[in-house]
Amino acid sequence: MQRWRGLEDIPQDWGRSVVTIGSYDGVHRGHQLIIGRAVERARELGVPAVVVTFDPHPSEVVRPGSHPPLLAPHHRRAELMAELGVDALLILPFTAEFSKLSPAEFVAKVLVDKLHARLVVEGPNFRFGHKAAGTVAFLTEQGATYDFEVEVVDLYVSGSAGGGEPFSSTLTRRLVAEGDVEGAREILGRPHRVEGVVVRGAQRGRELGFPTANVETLPHTAIPADGVYAGWLHVEGEAMPAAISVGTNLQFDATERTVEAYAIDRVGLDLYGLHVAVDFLAYVRGMAKFDSIDALLVAIADDVKRSRELIEAYEG
Repeated sequence: MQRWRGLEDIPQDWGRSVVTIGSYDGVHRGHQLIIGRAVERARELGVPAVVVTFDPHPSEVVRPGSHPPLLAPHHRRAELMAELGVDALLILPFTAEFSKLSPAEFVAKVLVDKLHARLVVEGPNFRFGHKAAGTVAFLTEQGATYDFEVEVVDLYVSGSAGGGEPFSSTLTRRLVAEGDVEGAREILGRPHRVEGVVVRGAQRGRELGFPTANVETLPHTAIPADGVYAGWLHVEGEAMPAAISVGTNLQFDATERTVEAYAIDRVGLDLYGLHVAVDFLAYVRGMAKFDSIDALLVAIADDVKRSRELIEAYEG
């Protein structure tokens, strides 16, 4: 998959293409429907499929300080889009100047002049241009002028986790923030992932016999609510079953919120300085302070046992 940052990166000889535009944070099942349809139509038409997205998130530029928690960094989104068959990803730097482009200017500069759109595929609530004034109806009118079609993909609705709400990144962020990683998994179509570099912590897990990877998460990451979770620790292509702790260490009156993963049944791991990923499969329990270290050790052993059972049940 080709990756471009800015309109100037698009090859001068780029031909017609099928395009879809959006933040696509998380590349959840609703996004997958839209992107998958764009890829399908691109194959039918014999042209490339292009996804257009933005960095930083538009809300941070329009309303500074309002950057939403991110469900996936751009490199992860690119991986997921490539798996869906996308041929090119265009990341547009979202600046104050760019935010002032009218819908008509956006169509002309991006879709027509640079990407030579033959077809644009979007969801029913797609908005674009200055103050999000551009609608699917306006895009369709522009298509008649500039010789491209517009196809709207109806999004399915989620099940019990979202209470029947449409698939959305906003809903997924809410579920993650509440610790409902099972509900988030239902919308994403996979476990929610947190990434970062392993840094040195207080070493208490090692002293207790349960050494953890203390993950320094990427900026604006959507981190689940405080608690213990079952999941996986991904290191250099290997997925290790893990018991994961999120929050401040109540037992030792710590104040810094951390994400720590204990790789179940693995010994002698040296992960410091490595970029790792943590997938959250299921909630195990909330955070607690115990009467003694012995009681804490019993709880941790039970967390590991429960996590192992949940992972085996999911994989089996």
